[in-house]
Amino acid sequence: MAALIWQKSSTSGDAANCVYVAATADGGIRIRESDEPDVVVTTTAETFRALVRSVKEGDLDRLMEEGPRRQMRAIRA
Repeated sequence: MAALIWQKSSTSGDAANCVYVAATADGGIRIRESDEPDVVVTTTAETFRALVRSVKEGDLDRLMEEGPRRQMRAIRA
């Protein structure tokens, strides 16, 4: 298995809470955060594109306004 080449998000800057993304040989996507680099989320390129598009369009901004408890209730529902 080839080593992943992790790319840091350009919006992370020099902050300690950076998001990293890597593509796999089979077209999959891996996402991790610098605070917990051993925790890796696996997804498809299509799903990742949809996430990035939603973030850029502001579709997820309401989640930041609602706070973590409400978000968790929505996830569990």
